[in-house]
Amino acid sequence: MLRSASGRLSVRSFRASSSAPRNALALLLFATLASLGFAADPTGSIRGVITDPLGAVIAEATVDLIQGNKQATTTTDRQGVYRFTAVPSGRYTVRAHAIGFAQQQSEVVYVGAGNEATVDLVLKVGSVSQQIVVSATGTKTPESKVGASISVLTADQLANHLDVLEPLRQVPGLQLEQSGQRGTTTSLFVRGGNSDANKILLDGIPLNDIGGVVNFGTLATTGVEQAEVLRGPNSVLFGPDAMAGVVSMTTRRGLTPLPELSYAFDAGNFNTFHNDAVLGGAFRRLDYLGEFSRFDTGNSIPNNTFHNATYVSNLGLALNSTTELRFTGRYTTAALGQPNQIEFFGIPDDSFERDQDGYLGITFSSRTGARWHNLIRYVATRLRLQDVNPSPTGIPFDPFPGFDAGPNFLGLPLTIQGANGFSTTGQAILDFAGTYPVLSSSSTKRDSVYLQSDWSINSHLTALAGFRYENERGYTLSFTKTPATRDNFSYIAEVQANLGSRAYLTLGGSVEDNAVFGIAAIPRASLAYYVLRPRSQGLLNGTRLKFNYGQGIKEPSIFEATDSLFGLLSQASNGAQLISQFNVAPIAAERSRSYDVGFEQLAWNGRAKLAATFFHNQFTNQIEFVPSAALLALGIPANEVTLAGFGATFNSGDTRALGVESQLELALGHGFTAGAGYTYLDAVVERSFTSDAFDCSQPSQLLFCSFNPAFPTIPIGAFAPLQGNRPFRRAPHTGTFSLGYARPRFDLVLTGLLVSRRDDSTFLGNQDAFFGNTMLLPNRNLDPSYQKLDLRGSYHVNRHLSLYSTVENLLDQHYDQVIGFPALPLTFRAGFRITLGGESWKWR
Repeated sequence: MLRSASGRLSVRSFRASSSAPRNALALLLFATLASLGFAADPTGSIRGVITDPLGAVIAEATVDLIQGNKQATTTTDRQGVYRFTAVPSGRYTVRAHAIGFAQQQSEVVYVGAGNEATVDLVLKVGSVSQQIVVSATGTKTPESKVGASISVLTADQLANHLDVLEPLRQVPGLQLEQSGQRGTTTSLFVRGGNSDANKILLDGIPLNDIGGVVNFGTLATTGVEQAEVLRGPNSVLFGPDAMAGVVSMTTRRGLTPLPELSYAFDAGNFNTFHNDAVLGGAFRRLDYLGEFSRFDTGNSIPNNTFHNATYVSNLGLALNSTTELRFTGRYTTAALGQPNQIEFFGIPDDSFERDQDGYLGITFSSRTGARWHNLIRYVATRLRLQDVNPSPTGIPFDPFPGFDAGPNFLGLPLTIQGANGFSTTGQAILDFAGTYPVLSSSSTKRDSVYLQSDWSINSHLTALAGFRYENERGYTLSFTKTPATRDNFSYIAEVQANLGSRAYLTLGGSVEDNAVFGIAAIPRASLAYYVLRPRSQGLLNGTRLKFNYGQGIKEPSIFEATDSLFGLLSQASNGAQLISQFNVAPIAAERSRSYDVGFEQLAWNGRAKLAATFFHNQFTNQIEFVPSAALLALGIPANEVTLAGFGATFNSGDTRALGVESQLELALGHGFTAGAGYTYLDAVVERSFTSDAFDCSQPSQLLFCSFNPAFPTIPIGAFAPLQGNRPFRRAPHTGTFSLGYARPRFDLVLTGLLVSRRDDSTFLGNQDAFFGNTMLLPNRNLDPSYQKLDLRGSYHVNRHLSLYSTVENLLDQHYDQVIGFPALPLTFRAGFRITLGGESWKWR
């Protein structure tokens, strides 16, 4: 018998009717044994508090306790508190609604015999999105109480996408540049930062390689339920690499007592096939989900076939109502043909690469009472990459016969046209003379343990303390496979405070003890202040001002640390004297300082949200690879430069990036929604010592600048942007829009992306037939602007069958996201999903 605290009943009993393999419980035997000895009372209870976005309690709110299609109902008292007693052991969802507020539903919670589960809900004003977030504070916090700039991509926004990069493009302040078609290397730039300056997490597991690199081209949406995007540094909570932004994704869980089995298949042009299978559910204390997907495509150019197989698992064991053990795992194997920049050579290369990436997380979390929460998490990241060039491709040509160096291999004679109006004609070196096949590989491993304890001291103050130990080892893409091992430590402290009923403050700091750069302290602060408190009626429904300040840090990659100028000079016989003479320091961390201020306005009875944010980022001490010619120009003796080979790395770059983000969300009613965003970015390279960043107006440095003889007065950054210019591939103007229509059986979404011209390089310096620069083009606005429209929709035929379709590049525009790499023309996929058991589609 299930009773609410008020005695009102809608359903007399709950029954769970499902089964699961008993050997799944055997995998977690130690946790099962730990859960023995519960109280003899066969029932438990659920209680919680219902509040508005700012924490004010809501009296007389209606609260439903749901299991399957059964529910019990009660109401909150004057303190906003509700309680259900005599709840049989099992998994439940709590749903609450009140006059003037939108309905809100909790995650699934387990109620154990003799235990009381706590489920608090925050009701949002109106229909526009307001979420509970974690990446800004480390604890579950309503977005309305956060001063940081954060966006949440929901399951509906991720649905029917093959990879996460397309949904991420709709987030203001983010730019994703893909070097080619499906599966090719894709880089994320946040507010002008470099592509290795972002922490990417899945269930708390870092996806970054050592040094910060993540390839979004192989990151499928398989199993991903939600993604939080924090714009701005948060190295306080997440350590190195969180220098410009954080993307934190979560894997979906099995929910239904009746096991859910689903299979999806779709196909499209360019020999595209996609399969996805899911098994998930919840059996007593155990919830389980397994998912597998396989995607294959030929793309539209030669030697560019791509396949991606992704395996996902998520197992959770509720030891009682307040304690949980969770295992998450993900493994991806991918293969991609690499034709190179085919528009620069006219001949596809025969190279290819293979990736095998594995991620594991084990989390133990426990709540003591309603105030104290503890978490212990072990994570492991395993990344492997093999790059193979089987044989030389192109037209043999020996520029210096008689020197026994052998011929290089050229592309076809062709003309390269930049979006800036400049063009050049010639042949570029596709493959160099040498021994084939050319093999290179990388293998990196990370094991980490994270401990967190957070305490709600009272309703106005929460404190958090954390510790992280991290062991990194491996080698990066190289021919020498130089190994490295690092042990890193992080010490974290943070407080969250409600200052009255309008202001919400977060203060935090961490101390990093890194094997490469030593000890560094990092602060962070954010403030949210309400000029107008949220309300459910009227033209204006809430005005929030935001301020955020933070510092970020990034550790060097293994290659950057191994090939540092300091390390190379240390090997010389007179290394100590050279290090002192040229004031060469050991390789150090890259750093960032960032602040942003903005506002958010709710309007039209909570059906519209307008937000705008000004940001200013300073990236300092950036690591650059400085070619040997530049080392000579800096005065390093030739004998020591020989030790460096092609060059060396050191901290010599600074970049400033400022701009404005704006976003509008509308809930138009009758199933229609609309959104739009615009970001202006002003980024400039303020300091650089690469060979392309010398003062080309000085005769003594002219030799080290790159010029195409066809444009003798225009200095060109062959491999890095010139000092005073924009960083490569970061557009000053980006815009997005979306229009959606959703009914219980049908949904349709149109999205658009508009990107302006960007600075870039052909990267063909010293790479024409005679090792000249005739294939370079001026950097300014080299990459073209483009507009990309996508359309996706689905139709639920019945509770077991759904049909869906996606069309990308709806206008069939031929464009280069990155010059030399043609993007996909119009592509379409159509397919079906069959679901047996569970709940066939979400309740709306």
